Amino acid sequence: MINSMSASQERILIVENDPDISDLIARQTLQPMGYRVAVAEGATQAIQEAVRFAPDVIIANLHLPGLSGKDLLVALSSQGIEVPVIVLAKKGAEGEVIQAFRLGASDYLNSPVREAEVISAVERVLKQVRARAERESLSRQLKQTNQELQRRVRELTTIFAIGKAVTSVTDPRALFDKILEGAAYVTEADSCWFLVKDERAKAYVLSASRNLPETIAEKTGQPWDDGISSLVALSGEALSIHGESLKRFKVARLGQSALVMPVKVKNEVVGILVVIRKAAQPFSPSNQALLEAVADYASISLVNARLFRALEDRARSLQQAAESAQNNERAKDELLRNFSQKVSSAVDMAMAQLELANNQGNANLTSEQSRSLRIAAESLQSLKAILQAPSTAGNPPPTKSS
Repeated sequence: MINSMSASQERILIVENDPDISDLIARQTLQPMGYRVAVAEGATQAIQEAVRFAPDVIIANLHLPGLSGKDLLVALSSQGIEVPVIVLAKKGAEGEVIQAFRLGASDYLNSPVREAEVISAVERVLKQVRARAERESLSRQLKQTNQELQRRVRELTTIFAIGKAVTSVTDPRALFDKILEGAAYVTEADSCWFLVKDERAKAYVLSASRNLPETIAEKTGQPWDDGISSLVALSGEALSIHGESLKRFKVARLGQSALVMPVKVKNEVVGILVVIRKAAQPFSPSNQALLEAVADYASISLVNARLFRALEDRARSLQQAAESAQNNERAKDELLRNFSQKVSSAVDMAMAQLELANNQGNANLTSEQSRSLRIAAESLQSLKAILQAPSTAGNPPPTKSS
């Protein structure tokens, strides 16, 4: 027996020109079961009624005046109306029933009909209708699930690409553009921008944008107040706003729905990601969760940028210190060379005078005086050797041959 609750939702069209037969099938048999029933007296009226009434099952007499039941099957098929048809035929018309099956009939009843046979035939056909509807519903759900899975895969792939860019791209502008590209994709936004806090100016600078008017995009690299990011910067919490609530902010001229996400390093808001939709369709919790993941990568990129700048500053400082030390070393060497040259000249002159004095007055000098001159000459010679030492100190001593 068919459940009356399900039967009340199902419609049956009877195509019969004999009022007694149509009354037996409709009023006496199907309507008490809870079905919604419509009656058409001919094939032409039945086609019109099939479009208007949208029946789940049609019961049609093969022998109708004018267009026959077989003509009705052909007409329904030609117009793409896919409704199962139970044909009604007199005993002995098995050949016509077979032709009807070839034309697409689903079942048949012998005339004169009996209530139990009508109910049984309707049940059989409706089971097929319900099974087909269930299959179609499952197919739609499966298709929708597959589409959702594919979308999730694309979103995760986008997030992964952003993470890869954070670790491989060193150009901040190119990295910020990649972050905005991913933010727009995972949130299905029409435009977006990225504000980064400038510690010196104590303001948020427009660092990158996507699909903004030229008058705003040309402010890249400059402080810019969009009228809504300051609220998120103060609260440190994400903000999703749309419709009338957004109209009091100046960004409302860019769209009717906004999602603003803080970019944090520890508890400090160092940047703001803003995505905008032109329509008043609010951003979903899934959109917000994905944008949070993008914001986390943006935070990593800002930390990396800070570290990179610190390393550059440190390397520059070390380079300057090394250059300064080299300059000092060169100045010291030059000073020592000048001093050595001057002292060497004085030593050479003193040694020459001693040698001259020793040669000219050797006969008149006492042994003690000669010894003193000799000691003075040797001392000057030692001093000259010391003065010449800096120029040869870097050379290794000669090795003894074995």
